[in-house]
Amino acid sequence: MIGAREITRVALMAALTASGAFIRIPLPYVPLTLQTVFVLLAGAMLGARLGALSQIIYLTVGLAGVPVFAGGGGPGYVLQPTFGYLIGFIGGAYLVGRLIEDPTTGYISILQTMFSGLGVIYLCGIIYLYLNLNFITGKEIGLGTVIKIGLLIPLPGDVVKTLLAALVATKLKRAGL
Repeated sequence: MIGAREITRVALMAALTASGAFIRIPLPYVPLTLQTVFVLLAGAMLGARLGALSQIIYLTVGLAGVPVFAGGGGPGYVLQPTFGYLIGFIGGAYLVGRLIEDPTTGYISILQTMFSGLGVIYLCGIIYLYLNLNFITGKEIGLGTVIKIGLLIPLPGDVVKTLLAALVATKLKRAGL
């Protein structure tokens, strides 16, 4: 059973993920947003089940029509090239939460775990991006190009954000939050 404190924390992480969509650097196809910071923190601070739940709520709210995604919202958003990254948020938060179970986990361990979660996000995002561009939009873009635009271009920014997220998670865990 989920108590009021857990419900509040899950809702907060869903809301922070939504707000992170609006802090972005536009890049071709895949904008760089602060969402990944909050997805990784959701897993680290809430655990696997609640971290994933926060992202399911975020996704559900966006698909219901609330413009919480970087490019809007609504059920038609599943046709956007970047929708796979949003699906990956659920798995990324879950994996981070599953791997970080010890509240005394140090920075390096948290950082490694967060990079694993980021890997899940990228894997889902790149697969969906490739399928979307080639079969929905009909652009016939090769896998190498998709990896370039969906991984290599945004990766440096995500590495910096992951370093920051791991630092914040380490401090919050040490504070007992």
